[in-house]
Amino acid sequence: MKFAEQAKTSNMKLSNFLCFAVYSTNLAFGKAFRPLLKQLGLTYTQYITIVALWEDENLTVGALGEKLFLESNTLTPILKKLEAMGYLLRQRDPEDERQVRISLTKSGRKLRECRNEMGLIDASGLSQNEFKRLQKAIVKLRSNLIQSTNVQSTR
Repeated sequence: MKFAEQAKTSNMKLSNFLCFAVYSTNLAFGKAFRPLLKQLGLTYTQYITIVALWEDENLTVGALGEKLFLESNTLTPILKKLEAMGYLLRQRDPEDERQVRISLTKSGRKLRECRNEMGLIDASGLSQNEFKRLQKAIVKLRSNLIQSTNVQSTR
């Protein structure tokens, strides 16, 4: 059955849409993180940018954007702000001047000490195993959607 046919016959309640459940959960995560991030003076996007750099420092802007699913025109203002805050440095790659490499400062690395407070497993009401399973399922869903989009765009 095609999507249009399914839409006619199914109950079109917003609460039945998986995409809305994921979207609204993302908003709820933002609200749950807000008090914790406020203490650090960071937005959620700034925080995940720093977390990505804890994982893999000295990335190019492009590689960091891919990791965060952000375009460079969205990421660049975030990086400028974090640099102004003293959390990271942006430097031209000496081997390829077209590339800008991002590295954390001592202050950026020190934020890692606060990360235990950032966990929201308790707030989720899920056990650690449930939380991990859900996270893996969402990553699989995201990967499948991206793959599906890539296949459709090549047609």
